[in-house]
Amino acid sequence: MKAFQRLVSVIFLLIAFMGTNAQKPPSEKEIAITKLVDSQRYVFYAEKVNPSGGGQRILTSEYTLKVSKDTIICDLPYFGRAYSAPIGTTDGGIVFTTTDFEYKNEPRKKGGWDISIRPKDVQGGQQVNMTIFTNGSTSVQVTSNNRQPISFHGYIEERKKKK
Repeated sequence: MKAFQRLVSVIFLLIAFMGTNAQKPPSEKEIAITKLVDSQRYVFYAEKVNPSGGGQRILTSEYTLKVSKDTIICDLPYFGRAYSAPIGTTDGGIVFTTTDFEYKNEPRKKGGWDISIRPKDVQGGQQVNMTIFTNGSTSVQVTSNNRQPISFHGYIEERKKKK
């Protein structure tokens, strides 16, 4: 009887061990997202926004953050408290184009990437932190010296080349 119990225990342990070590191969989408992140040529499409002082909102217009090796183009909305207002502008969103920026890409432990973008030629000390998951879903947080932080949720796709 003890031998039978040991055999059953060993079988359960082997099954559990095999289940934890089994890794599935990456899907085509995961491979495509990896190539996008590695090439540093993609567009983030914002679907939802989470202002610091309020609830989540679904965005009905197209708001993007376009990333390439030489240029970052940001066109995202802003909802929240500004500590100082820009003089002589009517734009209240997070809108900038930069060619002078710091870009850091760090892989996450459980898959995906943490990306930090710090424009050097944009007023207000903007910083964009992105978390890109292997399925393409993306979370973006924008912090600034003169505004409350705001976060966005959406996805990334390939950035189309200009003709």
